[in-house]
Amino acid sequence: MEIYSTEEQQVDAIKQFWKDYGTSVVIGAVVGLGSLYGWNTYSDHKIAQQELASEAYQQIGTLGADVAAVETAAANFKKDYSQAGYQAMLDLVVAKTAVDAGDLVKAASVLEQVAKAKPGANLDMVANIRLARIQAEMGELDKALATLDLVTVDAFAAQRDELKGDFLLRKGEANSAREAYQAAVDKGGISTSPGLQMKLDNLNQA
Repeated sequence: MEIYSTEEQQVDAIKQFWKDYGTSVVIGAVVGLGSLYGWNTYSDHKIAQQELASEAYQQIGTLGADVAAVETAAANFKKDYSQAGYQAMLDLVVAKTAVDAGDLVKAASVLEQVAKAKPGANLDMVANIRLARIQAEMGELDKALATLDLVTVDAFAAQRDELKGDFLLRKGEANSAREAYQAAVDKGGISTSPGLQMKLDNLNQA
């Protein structure tokens, strides 16, 4: 089942941000901590931890579709490192691996944890969108729509509204689905989802 689309690109962008700027972010966060000695000791430790976390994250990414191995590695990472961003991205990997293995309940549980943790970098928005897809796949359309209401960042608005349209249409609520699709179009959704206009046109012709 393919439940990931545009948000996969958004996660890739977040990964690239951490790779390019993670060390700089850490350094900037500790600039005002005090003495030169304290600054050097603290920043060196943080940079080392950041680099080790990055390496560990990359290694976990090579585990493939082994759900148990990925889940165990992610749990060990959480014990060894205090890196909320990497941890959230690993949890997204765990959820995707579970989906690929057909364990939607497990995937939903992991995504709920990511969303509640609010790890920053809009990863909670990605988690909620993926969670809504899974809930809809399990036939929980009302719950999926409620989850989409938690997606409040403008960058995800078009994708959210298109999914709302999909779920409302599956519920037989054509008029509400049409409004959701139109909202997605108005927010520029066609640029990332060319099929959106066709969905709207089909409802307008009905």
